[in-house]
Amino acid sequence: MQLYLVDAFTSSPFTGNPAGVCLTDADDAAWMQAVAAEVNVSETAFVDLSTLAATGEVGLRWFTPKVEVEICGHATLASAHVLFEQGLATSPIAFRTASGVLRAEALPGGGIQLDFPVDEPISALPDGHLADEFADALGAAVVELARCRYDVLVEIPSAEEVRDLEPDLSVLRAASGRGVIVTARAEDDPAPGAPDFVSRFFAPAVGIDEDPVTGSAHCCLAPYWAKRLGRERLVGAQLSPRGGEVGVELAGERVLLRGDAVTVSRGELLAEATKI
Repeated sequence: MQLYLVDAFTSSPFTGNPAGVCLTDADDAAWMQAVAAEVNVSETAFVDLSTLAATGEVGLRWFTPKVEVEICGHATLASAHVLFEQGLATSPIAFRTASGVLRAEALPGGGIQLDFPVDEPISALPDGHLADEFADALGAAVVELARCRYDVLVEIPSAEEVRDLEPDLSVLRAASGRGVIVTARAEDDPAPGAPDFVSRFFAPAVGIDEDPVTGSAHCCLAPYWAKRLGRERLVGAQLSPRGGEVGVELAGERVLLRGDAVTVSRGELLAEATKI
């Protein structure tokens, strides 16, 4: 079995979000979880090519070091990158996942576009939590709170405050949902191609104190900022220490995520599912 480490939503090694990509037709969740814990990056993707010829779809599952997750943008981008780079599938790819069929397409000018379900945010407090809790945990004023399907979205006043956050993770861990997206507008009048909004993503509840670049969070950020900025095509910058950018475009009930990826390492996984 081949195992790759890919940096996603970046074109430079050692930036963006690292993902493990394991090519396997194994169907052992306990083994997958053990591999993900061993790889020890925010997500490891398990790609099953055994059904491609018969169904036209590629099986895909994602695991953090602690749990299996329903959706993951950067590990999907990394998986598509490996399949295109190794000549194992042609564009577009249809991934069969717990979140339905997700598609990945190689773009003519470089990079990859993902087709994901939109995650429309609803202005509301998480059950049992107060806005003051988030303000205290983040050390920043709360402009707005919203609920997404998986996460809580918190807008704060400035991009500088997003960059400088040192949140109280114990409070964020207790917040309902997978994680907490903290976001702000980038600039009043950004230059062409410059980020329109910024974010950081904290998910200690699933074993990820901070995720470097979170594709699936942009399924919620895209409609949130599209309404406020009056445009359906935007660029988001995630201001984690590694950093990365995600291009987003609303397309009805879908959101298109665009980004680059680079393979950092590849090798052979020797611990087969039947041997643990």
